[in-house]
Amino acid sequence: MKSYEFASLLCSRLCHDLLSPVGALNNGIELLSDEHDPDMRARCLDLLAESARASANKLKFFRLAFGAAGGFADEVDTREARVAIEGLFGTDGRIQLGWMVDDPTMSKAALKVLLNLALIAGDALVRGGRLDVGSERHGKGIDIVVRAEGSRIVLDPELKQVLVGNISEEAIAPRAAAAWLVHCLAADGGGEVQVMDEEPGVLLLGAALPA
Repeated sequence: MKSYEFASLLCSRLCHDLLSPVGALNNGIELLSDEHDPDMRARCLDLLAESARASANKLKFFRLAFGAAGGFADEVDTREARVAIEGLFGTDGRIQLGWMVDDPTMSKAALKVLLNLALIAGDALVRGGRLDVGSERHGKGIDIVVRAEGSRIVLDPELKQVLVGNISEEAIAPRAAAAWLVHCLAADGGGEVQVMDEEPGVLLLGAALPA
C-alpha cells in the first residue's frame, strides 16, 4: 500500500473517532446559547467539559499511536503510553486497566504496536470489562501482549485478517487502519502478530518483535 493511501485510511479513521466528542461540543454550545435556566446551563457546561476532555484524550493518544510524538530519540518513555491508554479508556469506569510493562523505555515501533493493539482490544470491549497490557524482553527483542476480558467482545473479522496479514491491501477499510499499521510495523521488523479469540469473553492480541 502506498503511503498516501494509508494516510487516507488513517485520516478517515481519525475523523470518525473524533466526530462524536467534537459533535457533542458543538451541540453543547448551541444548547448553552439558548438555555437560561441556571441548572440546565450548569449541566451543559459539564457536558462541554466532558466532551472537551474526551477530544483531548483521543488527540493525545492518536499523536502517540500514529504520529511522531516522542521526539527524535530512538526510545520513548513507556509512561507516555500508559497515560495515553488511561486517558482513552480509563476515565469513565467502563474498562479496568492493568499495566504490566516493566521497561522504562521502548522503541517507537514497539510502542506504536502496543498502543494500537490496546486500541483494537479496548474497542472490542463493547460493554466494558478489563484491559491488560504487558510486554516482556527476550534478548534484544520484545513480546507485547494485550488481553481484553468482558461480557461481550466484538472483534471485526476484517481487523483479525489484517492483523495477521490475510487480506489484500486493496480491500482494507479505514476502520482497519490501526490493524494495518500493527501488521506493517511487525512485518518490517521480521516479527509476527497473533490473534486468539476462541475463548468466550476473552481476546488476546500479541506481537513478537525481534531486535
